Amino acid sequence: MRTARLEGLDRNGTWRNWAASVVARPSGTAAPGSEDEISTLLAGANDSGTRLKVVGGGHSFTPIAASDGLLLSLDALTGIVHVDAATARVRFRAGTRLRDVARLLEPHGLALANMGDIDHQSLAGAISTSTHGTGLGFTGFSGMVTALRLVLPDGSARECSPTSNPDLFQAARVGLGALGVLTEVTLQCVPRFKLRALEAPEPLEGMLESFVERCAGTDHLEFYWFPHTEVALAKTNKRLPDNTASDPVPLRSRLIDDELLGNGAFALTCRLGAALPWMVPRLNRFAARALAVREYTDQSERVFVAPRRVRFREMEYAIPLGALPAAFNQVRRVVEAYPQKISFPLEVRSAAADDTWLGTATGRETAYIAVHRYAREPAGDFLASVEKVFTEFDGRPHWGKLHTRDGAFFEAAYPRFGDFLAQRDAVDPHGTLLNEHLRHILGR
Repeated sequence: MRTARLEGLDRNGTWRNWAASVVARPSGTAAPGSEDEISTLLAGANDSGTRLKVVGGGHSFTPIAASDGLLLSLDALTGIVHVDAATARVRFRAGTRLRDVARLLEPHGLALANMGDIDHQSLAGAISTSTHGTGLGFTGFSGMVTALRLVLPDGSARECSPTSNPDLFQAARVGLGALGVLTEVTLQCVPRFKLRALEAPEPLEGMLESFVERCAGTDHLEFYWFPHTEVALAKTNKRLPDNTASDPVPLRSRLIDDELLGNGAFALTCRLGAALPWMVPRLNRFAARALAVREYTDQSERVFVAPRRVRFREMEYAIPLGALPAAFNQVRRVVEAYPQKISFPLEVRSAAADDTWLGTATGRETAYIAVHRYAREPAGDFLASVEKVFTEFDGRPHWGKLHTRDGAFFEAAYPRFGDFLAQRDAVDPHGTLLNEHLRHILGR
């Protein structure tokens, strides 16, 4: 079996995800450079009873991509296949990393309509786990997909769209890596645009009272809250035409605010808080007081994405938008009552409803609440305490972030969950693409 150097794979053959929350030891690795090679590898695994998974940037906190069998990287399957200038629909190879998409689209005058703040993931991974940005006018990545190409466990390839293999298309738009290997995806893109960003601290109470209304009147709104403070850091982005003059964050400010204060100093306060937990409230209040107003205008991808170098564990749930104030206050009570002080800020975002079968925002306008724990601190009991609140508010966990839900839960949470399972069972009867985590969440 061929081997390949994969991100997160050490010399001893042990693979770890970005957060080191998942450790696996695959029996083999490969980085196929063509769909034919993927077909051969997948069919061979299927025939021999070898489990096979695909990993991209390793930014899923769950073991959704972990494998003790064959671990595939799509890093050799990147770039644009085709651009339809009339419709702004672009065909990408599925291993393309989000960080490369803007550069690839620029010559065509196009951009992604929305992005999250991390661009390390592959398109295949972002689509398969219902990854999203913020803004009620925009869906997550899976909602941008207009067609895709999938290699099934038997080695055959399927072209899927609303009119070609439509049920498989609907299932594979958030496929969890359980249906096949994505080789190409077509995304609905938009003309390039700029964003004017306003970052400003404001009272948390006012933010909670106004968040739902402000989401409806703002292109992109999110806020962060440092536990044990009364302050929210709001980030508001307004979309502007591409010919708007840029006024980017100066290099000096970017180095000091983003790298030194946002990452370097934050890493130090997290380490200090882990060693001396009683200092966390004081450190968080210091961080909140240090928040400054910042306004700038830049190309969309440079505003959406922010450097994240301090490693953490994350749980994020999607709840009905209108429930945000009540749910957040309940989560806040749990966070502040937790015996071990929490240093990492909570993050709140929103998204439009979509019609993807397993999209976390399917069928309803959605608010997302993300809670984090510094990677060097234990996360399990804390996240379990918060998860109880999320489920009380009809929450759905992000597929790539930590949770404890099982197949019975998802059967109730997603009206089309049974349809998804029917597609999965049809294309992968031998369970070639399953691992322990997928068996748990799918009930298979």
